[in-house]
Amino acid sequence: MAIQIYNTLTRKKEPFEPLEQGKVKMYVCGPTVYNYIHIGNARPAIVFDTVRRYFEYRGYDVQYVSNFTDVDDKLIKAAKELNTDVTTIAERFIQAYFEDVSALGVKQADVHPRVTECIPEIISFIETLVEKGFAYEVDGDVYFRTREFEGYGKLSQQPVDELQAGARITVGDKKEDPLDFALWKAEKEGEISWDSPWGKGRPGWHIECSAMIHKYLGETIDIHAGGHDLTFPHHENEIAQSEAMTGKPFANYWMHNGYININNEKMSKSLGNFILVHDIIQQYSPQVIRFFMLSVHYRHPINFNEELIQSAQNGFERIQTVLQNVKHRLEKTVNLGEKDDEWLATIGQYRDRFIEEMDDDFNTANAVSILFELAKEANKYLQETNTTEKVLMEFLQIFNEILTVLGINMETKEALLDEEIEELIQKRNKARKERHFQLADQIRDQLKEQGIILEDTPQGIRWRRG
Repeated sequence: MAIQIYNTLTRKKEPFEPLEQGKVKMYVCGPTVYNYIHIGNARPAIVFDTVRRYFEYRGYDVQYVSNFTDVDDKLIKAAKELNTDVTTIAERFIQAYFEDVSALGVKQADVHPRVTECIPEIISFIETLVEKGFAYEVDGDVYFRTREFEGYGKLSQQPVDELQAGARITVGDKKEDPLDFALWKAEKEGEISWDSPWGKGRPGWHIECSAMIHKYLGETIDIHAGGHDLTFPHHENEIAQSEAMTGKPFANYWMHNGYININNEKMSKSLGNFILVHDIIQQYSPQVIRFFMLSVHYRHPINFNEELIQSAQNGFERIQTVLQNVKHRLEKTVNLGEKDDEWLATIGQYRDRFIEEMDDDFNTANAVSILFELAKEANKYLQETNTTEKVLMEFLQIFNEILTVLGINMETKEALLDEEIEELIQKRNKARKERHFQLADQIRDQLKEQGIILEDTPQGIRWRRG
């Protein structure tokens, strides 16, 4: 069965048919680098990194491009406030972005283009639109004639007459039509600018992605992705200017992830519930954050609060403990078990189910559920009298396959050996007898972190791995 993708353009799931056999050209809108990224930025980074990983798991060669907007109004404002320049601000927060998303398990794109590195391509792109009559210049500004593009509104599925100028579009007297949007902005005093056929200035927001895609991926790509909030006007405008320029389809599949709410309220600076990744990963494991994000289907809204994160952490640790126990049991196995074939067949069914769920529009929520079921199955197997290396290794293999696709790392510090555990328990007993309760508690916590459960029995304290 082919991978099914929900295409925002058609509002339905469609079988994925690549432009070129075995290859995927994929572009994901990246952040505007004027500050640390917030968890709303983190969601598309995690989601589409997972989509990329799954395509690779299924044998595709993925060309993955994600941009940085390193010049715009927000960067200019931040540079003025901090008494520095736009380039310094951008460089600082690009590095911060890499640090944050790397902690979240996001692989770097094949190319991370920056607007400031693509100015010649952007100018050339605009020149072609002007030549074709789709764009016009007024006092150093260049605008796109929205109504000249027949398909305008097809992504957001709104009639042109009902559309309103969206974010980052300034409605001014210079425009022929209020819906026209800026491709090039004339220089303002003290702002960063470049020479162009229309005088000094800088690119508009929407043109950058079209030019970058054209430069690095070609005229038509397989998948264009980003947050739901970018559907209009950003992605709508990308389609208009790109298809007006080339006369060809811009992207065959459009993917958009849902919003993030904080305690059931939309995240926004005005509400004071704005959460930076830089801060949240100091409180919680970045891998738990990723695990949490993937526990909800990417197109659905996701609610973010401490209770839900704690629940995700508990689930994460439950699976982590099972993995530790399977690895520990490998040290005490026999080579052949009577039920090996039966168990191997059972494990194989989980792989098939994982592929089935991920083929259905990358349903990571159900994939996470399969991990829990697999953990339960592994626990059941660990109760067997004779466990074999063959079956245990197969459990580890399927866990590794799923976790790798999901980009989740559950590796822990080296587990304590049995003799080390016995020694720590003796030290704890001695500390308690000598009334060194703080030391005893520290040892208890150390054992707990390693998944060691202590039990009082008539014969003394016994332990087991949880």
